[in-house]
Formats: sequence, C-alpha cells, structure tokens
Amino acid sequence: MQILIDVSKQLVLTMLGFGLASAAQAQDYSAQSPANRVALVELYSSEGCNSCPPADQWLSRQGAQAKPGQAGPERIVPLALHVDYWDDLGWKDRFGDHRFTVRQQELAAFTNSRVVYTPEIFVGGRELRQWSANKAFDAAVAKITEQPSPADIAIKLSGTAARNFDLSTKVKLRQPSKDGHNAYVALYENQLVSKVAAGENDGVTLHHDYVVRRWLGPFALTDGMVQINEKIALDSIGTDVRADRFGIVAFVQNARSGEVLQVARLAVDH
Repeated sequence: MQILIDVSKQLVLTMLGFGLASAAQAQDYSAQSPANRVALVELYSSEGCNSCPPADQWLSRQGAQAKPGQAGPERIVPLALHVDYWDDLGWKDRFGDHRFTVRQQELAAFTNSRVVYTPEIFVGGRELRQWSANKAFDAAVAKITEQPSPADIAIKLSGTAARNFDLSTKVKLRQPSKDGHNAYVALYENQLVSKVAAGENDGVTLHHDYVVRRWLGPFALTDGMVQINEKIALDSIGTDVRADRFGIVAFVQNARSGEVLQVARLAVDH
C-alpha cells in the first residue's frame, strides 16, 4: 500500500577501520567529486510500507553496481531516507526521521506538487516515477552524468579515536551564480536488518542499504563556496552503528530550483 500526503577528478576512496584502530593509528582519508556530474538518487521509504521492500532491494542493487572503485566513471550515489508519516500506522521505523519527510515535501514543492508517497525516487532532485524501468532510470542518470560538473566537492575524514572522527567538507561552484545554493552532508549505513513485528510488513525481515543515519545541513554557500567542519561520534548516532559499514555523502543543491548539481561519496563500507 502507498500513503499519499497532501501538504499546503576520479573519486578517491580507501578502507577505514575506525572501530579497529587506535587513535595513534588513525589516518586521513579523502574523496573528491569527478569532472562529470554524478546523479544523487534519493529513495523515500518506510519499514511500515509493504510497497517499499522492492524499492529498498532495487536501491541496494543500484548501489552495488555503482560502488566507487568499479570500472567506469562514477554515475550515481544512492541514499535511503526513511520518513516518519507511517510511524502511527502499526510499526515505528527506527530509521524514520521527520527531517526526511520535510525534505521530501520540499523536493515535491519545487515542481509545484503537494503530494508525497512511499516509495518515491528522486534523481538529481527530480522525481522519477518510472524508476523501476531500467531504460527510464538509465536515461535520467545519463542526462546528468553526460554534463561537466558545475561544482567541486572534497570530503576528508580524520580519525581522532575509536569510533570518533573529524569531518571536513568543502564545496565550491566553478562559475559565479546569482542563485542561492546549499550544501548537505549525510552519513549512511549499509547491511541493516530489521525484523518487523507489526503493520503491513508484520513478520517480514527487511534488509536495508544506504540508510541515512545522520543529516547535516543546509549550509548556505557564500561567494560560491562553503567549508563544513563537524565532529562525528558513531556512538552518538547509535551504539549499533558499525564502523565498517558506513559512508559519507556530500552534495550541493540549487536553492531556487531544487536541482542537485553535484555529489561526492567517501565509501567506508568495503
């Protein structure tokens, strides 16, 4: 069942082992957005929705095919954002966050829509209803990736102690723009499992990847750039967060149109 709500450079990545290494052994790790645009693929999902597991599985497959280090240029960066408007309908999603409901509503509003639902897919900030059709999805991604990048994004992670690190992200537009722009940073986790005991998925074991566990932003660009510095403690997100199953995503979005101009990913989970 779906719920409808009516509302008025080559990517560089390395292995991390913060959960295994001491602070003395900590190193710096970095990622840089490539010369071409990369498509941010956002899935809006919920564990309370029985239409969502196929979309969750689809996102996992897309992400597995697009992992940094695979042959060919970077094409997509996937994220799964679990909304909270299913939480009162039998099963409370432990990954649900009202901020993701708000973001979904904001993305819909950019195209003058007042309806959001699950599962819903956005590619580059634009809804793609035919996401399950390979031809339609590939065409939407190709339309983005065939363009040169209008922005550069650099991510740096520095371990300070076991399960703690400093995050530095720099976003810079390549050309001056009269529009406002915002940067966002997300920490995601892979290989998550939930045994649902109520609601539409009662009795089902769900598997999730690219689930956003922490969301930072918006950070407004000034004179075409922004520097973001944050301290991240995995235990503050959840003691169950695995240090070998997460990653960092940073992207920049046009504040007027909602278009996601560029995205970079630092994969920590492989």
